[in-house]
Amino acid sequence: MTAKRHGYALLSAITAMIVALSAAIFVAVDASAGDSGPHALAAPRAAHLPGAPAAPAAPSSTGVWIGTWAAAPVGGEPRTGTDGLAGRTVRNVVHTSVGGTSARVTLSNLYGTRPLIVTAATLAVAAGDDSPVAAPDTLRRLTFGGATTVVVPPGEQTVSDAVPLAVPRDADVLVSTYTPTSSGPVTFHPRARQTSYVADGEHTEDVTGTPYTGQSAYWRYLTALDVLSDEADGTLVAFGDSLTDGVTSTPGANRRWPDVLSDRLRTAVASGRDAPRYGVVNAGISGNQVLKDSRSGGPSGLERFERDVLGRPDVKVVVIDLGINDILRNRTLADPDAVLAGLRTLVDRAHAHGIKVVGTTLMPFRGHRGYTAARESVRRQINEELRSGTVFDDLADLDKALRDPYDPRRLHPDHDSGDHLHPNDRGYRKMAETIRFGQLEGAPPASL
Repeated sequence: MTAKRHGYALLSAITAMIVALSAAIFVAVDASAGDSGPHALAAPRAAHLPGAPAAPAAPSSTGVWIGTWAAAPVGGEPRTGTDGLAGRTVRNVVHTSVGGTSARVTLSNLYGTRPLIVTAATLAVAAGDDSPVAAPDTLRRLTFGGATTVVVPPGEQTVSDAVPLAVPRDADVLVSTYTPTSSGPVTFHPRARQTSYVADGEHTEDVTGTPYTGQSAYWRYLTALDVLSDEADGTLVAFGDSLTDGVTSTPGANRRWPDVLSDRLRTAVASGRDAPRYGVVNAGISGNQVLKDSRSGGPSGLERFERDVLGRPDVKVVVIDLGINDILRNRTLADPDAVLAGLRTLVDRAHAHGIKVVGTTLMPFRGHRGYTAARESVRRQINEELRSGTVFDDLADLDKALRDPYDPRRLHPDHDSGDHLHPNDRGYRKMAETIRFGQLEGAPPASL
C-alpha cells in the first residue's frame, strides 16, 4: 500500500471511531420532560473511549448537589464554524455563589455541527480575581465516565464525574478544556462581563497561567458548575434577558443583580438572620424574549425553560424578569395578552416541578431609542396584570423601585447606565434589594 493510501486508511479509521463513539453516547431526551425540541435537553451521561477505566466511586461527603454558577448557551460563536478552537485550551473563569466539597461541570456542544472532542479538562480555584493562575494544590483533572476524553455529539451536552475539591463560596474558579479538532461553531455565552483566557496547545494542567496569552469576553463550552454542598438547601435560578445578564454592570466585578442577591443571602445567613440558603445561578440571555427565538437573543423563554431552569439541580425558586424585549424587538406592537399567556405557561411548568415563581414588573425605558408611547402603553398593561396577582406566586415591583418619581416612564437617573434601558451598578443593586427574602421561601400553591 502506498503512503498516501495508508494515510487515507488511517484517517478513515479515525473518522469511523469518532462516528461510532458519537452514536454510542447519544442520549435521548427524557420522555417525561414537559418540553421537546432541540433546546430542551436532558443532561446526558458522559461517554468514554474503549478501554477506559471504570468510573470512580463518588467522593464520601455530605450535602446535596447545588448550582453555584451557570450560563445559558446562546448560539454558535461567530467565525468559529470552520476551525472552532481546535488545538487550543480554553480557561473559563466563573464565580461561585456557594461553596462545596466536590464539583462537577457541564460542557455543551448544543450549537456545534460536528462532535466536540475534549481530550483533557481540569478544574481549579483561581489564585486571584480575573486571573488564569491556579491557587496552589487546587488543580484537579476532570473525567467523564472515568475517562479523560469525552465526545459530545452536536446538539448535546455532558456532565463530568464529581471531583473532590474544596470549592470556596464567592470565589473565582477556573475550568479548562482542550479540543484537538473542530466541532464547528463553538457553543458560547457572549455577554460574560468576565475575562476568560485562551492558550495555544494543550495546557489544561498548567497552574502558572503563563501560556494563557489570549483573552476572551465569552464563556465557551462551559454552561454549569455544580457543587456538593451543605451550605445550601437548593438552587435559585434568575431567568431573564440583558437586565439579568448584567450587560452594563462593571466587568469582572460580579455586580449583576443575581450576584448581589447571592451576596445578600450569604451575608444574611452568616449573620444568623432568617434567610433561605440558596445557590444562585444566572440564566439571563441578552435580547431574550418570552415568545420568540432570535439570532442574537437565543431561543425564547418558552423554548429554553426546560434546559435553563428545570435542568438545574434541586431548583427551589425561579425569579423571572422577562418580557421587555417582546415589546422592544417587534416591528408590530406586541400583544400584552400573548406575553402574559407565555409567562403563565412558564409558571405552570415550574409548578409541575414543585418550583416557586417570583416575577418582576417591567422597568421603564423612556429615552431609549426603541421607546414609543404605544410601547409604553403595552408595558403598563402588562405591569397592571402582573400586579393583580394572577400570574406569579409573588412579585418584586422593579418598575416602582427604579423609576423616576418625576417621570414614571423613565429610569431614575441614579439607576440609569445612560442608555435609558439598562441599570448601572447601583441600579442592579437596587433590583436585588427589591426582592425580599420571604418571597423566595415556601412551596408553590397547588393552583393560582
